[in-house]
Amino acid sequence: MLALFVTVIQVQSAAIAVPLEPVSNPVSGIGYALLIVSGVAVAARRRHPVLVFLVTAVASLVYFGFDFPDRLSYLGLFVALYTLAAYGDGRRSLMIAGGGITVLAVGWLIAGADVEPSTAIGWVFFRIGASVISTTLGENVRSRRVIAADAQERAELAERSRDEEARARVDAERLRIAREVHDTVAHAIAIINVQAGVTAHVLDKRPEQAREALRTIEQTSSRALHEMRAILGVLRDGDEREPYPGLDQIQELTSKARDAGLEIEIEQAPPVTPLPSAVGSAAYRIVQESITNVIRHVGPTRVTVALEPGIDALRIRVIDEGRRTPTASPARTGSAATGRGITGMRERCRLLGGELDAGARPGGGFEVNAHLPLAPMGSRL
Repeated sequence: MLALFVTVIQVQSAAIAVPLEPVSNPVSGIGYALLIVSGVAVAARRRHPVLVFLVTAVASLVYFGFDFPDRLSYLGLFVALYTLAAYGDGRRSLMIAGGGITVLAVGWLIAGADVEPSTAIGWVFFRIGASVISTTLGENVRSRRVIAADAQERAELAERSRDEEARARVDAERLRIAREVHDTVAHAIAIINVQAGVTAHVLDKRPEQAREALRTIEQTSSRALHEMRAILGVLRDGDEREPYPGLDQIQELTSKARDAGLEIEIEQAPPVTPLPSAVGSAAYRIVQESITNVIRHVGPTRVTVALEPGIDALRIRVIDEGRRTPTASPARTGSAATGRGITGMRERCRLLGGELDAGARPGGGFEVNAHLPLAPMGSRL
């Protein structure tokens, strides 16, 4: 439609006589053919902008070389220049347009050197100025399109980054909940299992001891349910969440382990500086998981828990003496070293910028060593 419009306007303007127009040759068949060619070529301007510009530029030079009147014969050329700048590739298209306008300007000035009256040379400068304006408009449109595309790309990148960050937060929260659930359930089940075995063994002969074991089972299961509600509170609406266990509950933890048959000795020095809640919670879970592994894989034995808070870090050591029977337990080392419990403890340490080492001792037994920095990773230089 645009090509048809340009062609009709160019041909019609050449066919109409204009009073007081500068003397020039009347438009002949060659002139009309050139106008038609330059107008029809506009139809391919989007697919072949450079070729269309070359066709319209050559047609314009030949047209004015025959000294045909200006009128609206340059409309197709201006559309071609606009398209070349607007839909080209930027720098290269501008260089082609600039070179083409320079060649056209020289050709137009040569063709209009003997125009009469001499003031009519102003139409030549009008063509040159209009060509520059058409190119500038096209470049402006292209620049706006590029800016809009860049803004859209940045917006999409930001959206993807937000989605990835949200997924990362969800994965981290899911992993945290999984660790908390594992530590709580594994510890409670281990103690309940031991106490249930004791109850079954002494139910008929020592009912008082059986009753005490059942009371321990009740208290342990109640405590586990209580912690589970606190852990799963993050999945509910509202901000009323109970605090996670910390070092102040180590004594309660070890008392439950003593009921399961362990001989536990606590070596705890007073903290030099207040412990962050995240460090205290991680330390509690590390001690809890270490004791749980002893209950599950060793049974009654002697365990030493050493908590050494310093100025910049908290050091944790949990040592057990191994089975009291001469029979070794090769499954204990493999399970403890490769199970989810040890993995969960290492993940807790890494989240706080710390380290954890766990393994069998040369003289028997098992040892867990953890180092938890008291300052967040981002604040340490």
